[in-house]
Amino acid sequence: MHRRTREIRLAEALVESADTLVDGFEAAHYLSGVADHCVGLLAARGAGFMLIDDGRAVSLAAGGTDREIALELLRAQYTGGPCPDSYSSGRPVPPVSIRAARTDSRWPEFTERALAHDIATTYAVPLRRRGRLLGALNVFGAARAGDSPSEDGTTLRLAQLLADCAALGLENNTTYVQCRTLAGQLQQALSSRVRIEQAKGMLAERWRTPADHAFVAMRQYARRRRLPLDRVAQEVIDRVADDAELRREAGRADDEGRA
Repeated sequence: MHRRTREIRLAEALVESADTLVDGFEAAHYLSGVADHCVGLLAARGAGFMLIDDGRAVSLAAGGTDREIALELLRAQYTGGPCPDSYSSGRPVPPVSIRAARTDSRWPEFTERALAHDIATTYAVPLRRRGRLLGALNVFGAARAGDSPSEDGTTLRLAQLLADCAALGLENNTTYVQCRTLAGQLQQALSSRVRIEQAKGMLAERWRTPADHAFVAMRQYARRRRLPLDRVAQEVIDRVADDAELRREAGRADDEGRA
């Protein structure tokens, strides 16, 4: 890939990986997109992410034209492979020859499947954010004449950069969802309070009584019927609440206060 083209593609990958402050976000779809960029930028045949929680793979996502092969190679790592090794150590697994790994009886199931798909090399980097490990990114290199694991650390550093950006994107979306949820809860609480105040004022005006008196009536009415106070307030506003029963609740509250 021409250097200028690669720089532009890297910039596009970084921008895309940061675009996670959206509703309807799907982690698997997002990571597949990042994996697509990894394949192009790292001159790989395939790439994929394994999300791991409490030492167990919980989600897989792959990219590239050989996406299904990458997914198969990720699934083959349930019994051991570059992703679990990188996750457990928190460090990259440098480029390694698949044939050499098989000779050393390293990751038996994974290496057999990799060789069956003509994969020559592999490496992995941890998916992490602020010391928290989320999983790993695995890159698969196709067999070509003269292929051997690269000793140049540039490719591994680039892979780690892409993994770090993906982890940041995941974290940002989690924070976004939490903020949206909290904002919704606060808005709901505020709207509820406004309805209660409105209903309280309506009853106070209708009964020509203090607002606190009207509030006690609504609260007692809600308790006896096991209804949310906000729902009772809305019924008062809609003029469907039993006004006579509300007045009786107010009277009971007065009697209990004098007792």
